[in-house]
Amino acid sequence: MNDLIIGCHLSSSDGFLSMGKTALSIGANTFAFFTRNPRGGKAKTIVKSDTDALIRLMNENNFGRLVAHAPYTLNACAAEPRTREFALMCLGEDFERMEYVPNNYYNFHPGSHVGQGIEKGIELISDALNQTMRSDMTTTVLLETMAGKGSEVGSRFEELYEIISRVKYNDKLGVCLDTCHVYDGGYDVVSDLDGVLNEFDKIIGLDRLKAIHLNDDMNPFGSHKDRHQRIGEGSIGLEHISKVTNHPQLRALPFILETPNELDGYKNEISVLRSLYKN
Repeated sequence: MNDLIIGCHLSSSDGFLSMGKTALSIGANTFAFFTRNPRGGKAKTIVKSDTDALIRLMNENNFGRLVAHAPYTLNACAAEPRTREFALMCLGEDFERMEYVPNNYYNFHPGSHVGQGIEKGIELISDALNQTMRSDMTTTVLLETMAGKGSEVGSRFEELYEIISRVKYNDKLGVCLDTCHVYDGGYDVVSDLDGVLNEFDKIIGLDRLKAIHLNDDMNPFGSHKDRHQRIGEGSIGLEHISKVTNHPQLRALPFILETPNELDGYKNEISVLRSLYKN
C-alpha cells in the first residue's frame, strides 16, 4: 500500500459498518474506535453481519489495519484489586470481541502504578497480559507510549521493553507511538526524530512499532502533561508531523489522529497530511 494510511477515532455507537462509511466520507482509510465506553462500562453486543459488512468495505477500499482502543479506565497495574479485576475482565472480553474483525490492532495505556513503583507496575501489567492473551488470537496488542504524567508506566522505552519481555505470547505484542506523548515524555521528535527511532530500535526493536497516534502538543518539550493539540497548532508543528508521516521507517504504518476535532476538522487534517505525503 503506497497511500498514506490515516484515520481518526470514530464513535462505535452506530455500528462497525457505519464507522467504515464515516471513515470514507472524511478521506480516511483506517480508523480507531473504543471497544466500550472510554470511561468504562459494559461492552455493546457485536452483530456479526455488521462486522462482516465492515470487512467487505475495508477490502473493497484498501483500508489499513484498524487500531481499537481500550477504555481509559483500564488500569492493569492499579493498587486497588477491584480496578485490576476490571482490567482483567475488560482485556479478556475485548480480545475475544476483536476476533469479529480479525488481524487488527488493540491499543491500551499500560496503566498507572499509583505509588507502588515502576517495577511493581511492570509486573502487574505483564501478569495481566499473561492471564488474558491466547496463542490463537489474531489481534496484535499494542502498548501505548505515555507522557510520564503522575505514576504512568510506559513513558520510557525501557519500561515497555520490560513488559514485552515478560509476556509469554509476546509475538502478538507491539507498540503504538503517540507523538504528543513521547514529545511530552522527553523524546525529541522535532529536533532528532532519527535519534528517537534509533533509540526505540535499540531498546525495543522497530519491528514492534505497529501504529502511530498522530497528535500535536499543547505543551513544550518534556512537560509530561499529555494535552493533545490540532495538527500544526502545537509545539511539534505541521512540518515535523509531516516528517513523521513521511519517514521511511514509519510511512507504511497506520496513523490515527486524536486531535481535539469534530469530523470536519479531521477531514481537513487528513487532506492536509495527504497533500504533504510523498508517494
